[in-house]
Amino acid sequence: MTPLGIDDLADRVLGGWLGRIAGNMLGKPVEQGDHWTRDRIDRYLRQAAALPLTDYLPEPVGPSDEFVLRPEWRQCVRGRIHGSCRDDDVDYAILGLHLLETHGFGFSTEQVGDLWLLRLPYLQTFTAERAAYRNLANGLKPPLTATYDNPYQEWIGALIRADVYGWTSPGRPRRAASLARRDAVLSHTGNGVYGAMWAAALVAAAFTAPTVREALDTALTVIPASSRLARTVCRVRALHEARLGWEETLGTVAAETAGLGWIHTIPNAAVLTAGLLYGDGDFTRTIALTVRGGLDTDSNGATAGSVAGVLTGGAAIPARWKDPLEDTVRSAVFGFDGVRISELAERTVRLAESADLPTGR
Repeated sequence: MTPLGIDDLADRVLGGWLGRIAGNMLGKPVEQGDHWTRDRIDRYLRQAAALPLTDYLPEPVGPSDEFVLRPEWRQCVRGRIHGSCRDDDVDYAILGLHLLETHGFGFSTEQVGDLWLLRLPYLQTFTAERAAYRNLANGLKPPLTATYDNPYQEWIGALIRADVYGWTSPGRPRRAASLARRDAVLSHTGNGVYGAMWAAALVAAAFTAPTVREALDTALTVIPASSRLARTVCRVRALHEARLGWEETLGTVAAETAGLGWIHTIPNAAVLTAGLLYGDGDFTRTIALTVRGGLDTDSNGATAGSVAGVLTGGAAIPARWKDPLEDTVRSAVFGFDGVRISELAERTVRLAESADLPTGR
């Protein structure tokens, strides 16, 4: 691992923000994993002559009961994008940035909850986050906010909140994981928390790791090796090493994780890991494979885009992904709607610098 200069850090942080937003936008029209399977996504793309996928999703070729996109699709498909759509996968990155600016790196889990109540509309929360929000509003404190009447404790919500802790801990995966854990326990337990720790460490490692494989290996060190999350990520890694194709790898792991549902952390971590490994550092291939993998497509596309964007840097992300975003973010976080992506990145860099973090640990 090598130290980062300020210009390199700024470019990589911008790459993380751009990648997260572009990957989220790519996956948003087909975010319904029980309907938009890998096979259905590829049939949609084939019908539109859009395989291999190298740009945002194409518009529907014609009316079809089989290929019903999410209602927001008109703002998320190629040729129609003018700034990013609002989405919780981006809202939580913004909220995490605001948390660190407001309370610093010593923030408490209680302060995470207070900020949700102050800045985040209840109806823009889902699954575990909505359960935790309701528990907060009813006066419960962490960790009860995560466990009371919450059947979603191991779903993907905490993982999607983790990127900002990696962006502000470049080259310090263990520190990133510790910050992500403090956030995650507001709403999650078990593999739900491990998913957040793993994702934050993965993003942090991507700043200094020479390859995506090394970043993945490093991220595994922050979670229990016996956890199902670690075993599933290792399983995908082993299948990739055995030179199985991407489709065969996902088919194998899907059979082994069947029954968990399309929003659970475990199967989504498998799709994300496969996208990163088979994408092999190429930004476009990484987010395209990840979204084509199905399940929680916008969340997985966002995290894959963040990791790939940090690895490549913002300048190296192809213009077809960046230009339609028009440096603008729509957000439900009070006070942030319409904020510039470049401003978010600059504020993130200031936080990373203020933490005075040595790289490579």
